[in-house]
Amino acid sequence: MDGEVVVEDQIQGQVIFQNTELDDLIIARSDGTPTYNLTVVVDDMDMGITDVIRGDDHLNNTPRQTNILKALNAPIPNYAHIPMILGPDGKKLSKRDGAASVLQYRDEGYLPEALLNYLVRLGWSQGDQQIFSIDEMVAEFDIKDVNKSASSINPEKLIWLNQHYLKEADNTALSSCLASIFKEMEIDIEAGPELEALADVQKHRTETLKDMAEQSRFFYEDFNEYDAKAAKKHLRPVILEPMQALMKNLTELESWDNSGIKQCIEETATSFELNMGKLGQPLRVAVTGTGVSPNIDDTLRLLGKERTLTRLKKASEFIEARAKQ
Repeated sequence: MDGEVVVEDQIQGQVIFQNTELDDLIIARSDGTPTYNLTVVVDDMDMGITDVIRGDDHLNNTPRQTNILKALNAPIPNYAHIPMILGPDGKKLSKRDGAASVLQYRDEGYLPEALLNYLVRLGWSQGDQQIFSIDEMVAEFDIKDVNKSASSINPEKLIWLNQHYLKEADNTALSSCLASIFKEMEIDIEAGPELEALADVQKHRTETLKDMAEQSRFFYEDFNEYDAKAAKKHLRPVILEPMQALMKNLTELESWDNSGIKQCIEETATSFELNMGKLGQPLRVAVTGTGVSPNIDDTLRLLGKERTLTRLKKASEFIEARAKQ
């Protein structure tokens, strides 16, 4: 067939296909079932599709489908062929990989707002702006401004966006998400701090909701062992007397809040001529099992007085046993 098909693509611009360069099109298999290029045309006709937005790997199908539409006297939709999103390795994501990735992002605790913002910004830009609310996306987005070239997924950029949205997120909304994650982890949240209070502290220092839950496990579950490196460095005989003094002072503390806890630690450290780090870090290891946690005042407040004292007693016994070795 002579002539040409001119596709006025909203992203790729005008693309011209010579009909003589198109191969013969099979519209039905030997068993009578129709092929993709026929069924998609009939489907678009039946549904009254006016705009087709799809990957640019389908651009070569467009002249074939346009010719079928013309043969059926059907209107030609507006086409917009968007570039592919590539993996971090620069290779194309298959449909299967793509679907698995989206589910994986959800399971790993990325917020929907962060992922949406990331994907929108990945193939489209509005000056140097990085953060877009959904309302801004709706108001500013134009399909004609989508990049023509493919973009690669940048995990570090997505983490940066997710951290931003975590910090700005409502604690009630985060607590609902955390409840689901803790349930999957088979952690009883009734045995620890309120999730809203936890989110308020942890959202400023974690990358994802899954990360937040993993780093908060010690608030809800007791641990049997200390991190070996942290214990060796901080749970030493030299800190036993200050820790026992701190345990006594915390026992007598009437107001279990950040101010009271901080004052108690500072006064104990001063009485032994220690700076805060020399007592604070052994205290952190004693109550969390590791050398990493939120601010020590927040950590003890969320952990609660009873559990804090129990763990300090356990740490003291650990240090005493170590001193005898």
